[in-house]
Formats: sequence, structure tokens, C-alpha cells
Amino acid sequence: MSRGPTSQLTRGEQSYDFRRRVSSSRTSPVRTPPRQVSREQFIADGMILAVVVCVLAFSKAAVALDNGLMRTPPMGWLAWERFRCDIDCDNDPKNCISENLFRDMADRLAEDGWKELGYVYVNIDDCWSSMDRDNNGRLQPDPKRFPGGIANLARYLHDRGLKLGIYGDLGTHTCGGYPGTTLDKIQTDAQTFADWGVDMLKLDGCYSNASYQEQGYPLMTKALNATGRPIGYSCSWPAYQGGLPPKVNYTLLGEICNLWRNYGDIQDSWDSVLNIIDWFFDNQDVLQPAAGPGRWNDPDMLIIGDFGLSLDQSRTQMALWAVMAAPLFMSNDLRTLDSSARAILQNRGAIAINQDPMGIQGRRLLKEKNGIEVFWRPLSGSASALVFFSRRDDMPFRYQTSLKQLNYTTGVYEIYDVFIEKPMPTLKDTTEFVVSVNPSGVVMWYVKEAESAHFSEKLQGPLLHRYNDRSGSRILL
Repeated sequence: MSRGPTSQLTRGEQSYDFRRRVSSSRTSPVRTPPRQVSREQFIADGMILAVVVCVLAFSKAAVALDNGLMRTPPMGWLAWERFRCDIDCDNDPKNCISENLFRDMADRLAEDGWKELGYVYVNIDDCWSSMDRDNNGRLQPDPKRFPGGIANLARYLHDRGLKLGIYGDLGTHTCGGYPGTTLDKIQTDAQTFADWGVDMLKLDGCYSNASYQEQGYPLMTKALNATGRPIGYSCSWPAYQGGLPPKVNYTLLGEICNLWRNYGDIQDSWDSVLNIIDWFFDNQDVLQPAAGPGRWNDPDMLIIGDFGLSLDQSRTQMALWAVMAAPLFMSNDLRTLDSSARAILQNRGAIAINQDPMGIQGRRLLKEKNGIEVFWRPLSGSASALVFFSRRDDMPFRYQTSLKQLNYTTGVYEIYDVFIEKPMPTLKDTTEFVVSVNPSGVVMWYVKEAESAHFSEKLQGPLLHRYNDRSGSRILL
């Protein structure tokens, strides 16, 4: 949970906002109108002053994150979007924020084939702690909902080959009103998380301000390094500063954080997913260079398997999160997930594209007037991913193009359809083809030059027959 690119609130406004957020969810930020790019254009082209002095003494080199983690985007499960701040364990024991919920999700990851695909993090979000620190000034879990303690929960996950993530907030309170991490508590909280065996920290930014965040986020980096335990570090800092330069320094973020929330929280709706897609790709010239192994833009959770997306829209989220090299944190109920959602989230081709070791974030190539958009991501071994996305809401659209028109070099290419899970007909760069894209849906391809192409076990599927039209120069896919 992070507030997103909105102006900072006064304390009184924050108090009102906290009540509104716990009861429902905040409104999404206003979306910037997308920039239209034609095919022709594409082809042609001081809250605690006592510690301020210490913080300012740290150089960038001194606070560089040194954990060697998350060389590919992290994958796992995160509680917030689906379970929010449900603390009513008396009346809703199966769904409240408690150790039982996280044990249940850990069991599902370990037993239902998720762990083997890379989904290894089980991440606690807000509302886990007691309202008071202990006598030593340390954070402590709610004793009724986490009677075994966080260290015991971490051992439960580690015994199953999983990792535990936890939530904190760089401010006087978390977004849900629980104890925050003030500047004088950063070292204490970092060491507490390390002592518990935590593997990842998400540090939010409610109840703070720009100056406080500028000091605190690098200071937490230094504190995590000092624990000696590798702890992945997710920073919500840019989301609180509008997500873009000059207020956001992505070079610095890449030095001190493993991933960062750039934008507002996702909600369980197609409008929310589309809002995020538009913001990230409208600003791709800034965001794309910032990403790479160990440093990722985070467009927020996967809501596949919840209530707000159709089957096609779920494929769209999975495909475009893979193209963005985004962290894949599901926020759903793995205990009741249906087979169609499971098939999308466990799609080996989409995961392989997301986890490509080069770690280069993809881009939007074209935004057509007919409602079709084309996205591309370079992959290892001279391969690439292509996604054809339809913004239309009327009927499937037959989109005609060629690889040459998409700036592929001269050659013959092998195509693998990621969601059909089958190889497609070989294409020359000049061969025109037609893809049929469902409304709000995608067609996603893995593309590789034929002479060097071989589909790995992650991508391999049964052969598909070729279908040529009468002209012989167009292939219908």
C-alpha cells in the first residue's frame, strides 16, 4: 500500500484519509492523456532533527544497497489488495490478517506448483502489528492475530522453501494507523526484521513528507546492510513524489532499493489496471532506463483471480506486467482460485519472459487509431516478446502488420504463442500477417530468429498447423 503520486497531506487531512482508506480505498490519481503515435511516425523515427546531521553525512556510495538480491523481478503473494486491513478474526477468521492466513497461502505456494515457478515470497502488508512497541522500543505483532510471532512464521515459510516479506512505513504511523518507523527507529526496526528472519521489507511513506523521505529511505538502506542479512528492499518513495523527475531521482533509487512503487495503488477493476498501463507506458522514456537486474519499477499487484477482471483482461495484465519486467506479486485467494486464473498466473511462457535475465524493461511501439497497441521487449539470446493489445470494447479486431513494419531486421523468425502455448508458423520479416485480438485482450508472442531458435522447456508446446491464404503472402494467426 502506498499513497501514490498525490500531494502530501497535512496531519489533519491524513487522519481523515486514513479513516477513508481503511473503510474502502482511495481514488486513483488522474491519468495523463496518452500521447498518440502513428505507425508512420514510429517507422520514420525535519521531523526528528536529532538524526538529520547523521543522515546527511552518508554519501551515496556509503548507502548503496548491497544484498545481491532480485536479479530478476521478485515473485510471490501479497496480502493487501485482496485482504486489506481485515482484522476481525472473531467474525472472519479465515480472511483476517493473521498468521493463519499467511500459513494458508504458504501452503498453497508450496503444494500447488507455485514455488517451482518462482512464486516464493509471502508478503505481509499493513495492519499486522500491535498498536504499541514493546518495552525495548521494538515493533511487535498483534498478539491475538500472530500469537506465534513473526520469527516463528518466518521459520514456517523457510521450512517450505519460501521467503517472508513484511511491511513498514517511514513516518509516524503506517497508512492504516499502526506504529511507523521514524528516523530514530530505523536501525532498531531493520535489526528487528533481520532477527525475525524476514527476507523482504516494503517501506511505505504515509504520515511523512518529502524531506523526511529523502533522509529516511537511504538511511534504511544503510541499516539493512548493517544487519548482515540479505533483505530485499521495496521503496514507496517515488509514488509519494509524483513518480517522475525532477522530484524523483531514479539513478539514486537504483542504488538504494531493489524495487519501488512509482504510482498509486491498484484496485480490483479493469479501469485501475488500464490507468496503470497508461501511466507507465506514457512515461516509458523515463521509467524504462531505470529498470534492470536488482532494481525494478513496480506497477503493483496482480489482481488476476479476484473479482474485477475478465479472462481476457487477466491475460492482458499478465502479459504487460511481463513486458514491463514487473515484480509478480499476486493478491488473491490461492485457496479458492479457479482454473482459468491459475492457468494465466502459472503460464510458463509469460513467466519466462518476465524473468528474462537481461532484465530490460519493454516499451510500447505503436498506439494505433483503431485501438490496437503493440508492445515489445528484448530478451536474451536475440529473442524478443511482442504483445498486441486491443483497447476496443466491441468485437475481436483483425490487425494486419509484418515484423518489418515493427522494425525487425531481415530474416526468418520462429513464433511461439504464449497463451495458446503452441508454436506458430514461421514468418519472414516481410510477410504480412493478421492477428485477431479480443476486446481488452492480448495476443502475446515469443519471437526468435529461425536459425538460432529453439523453444526451451518453459516455452515448448505441441506444433500448430500452418494456414496460408490464397495469395501465399499473408498468414492468418
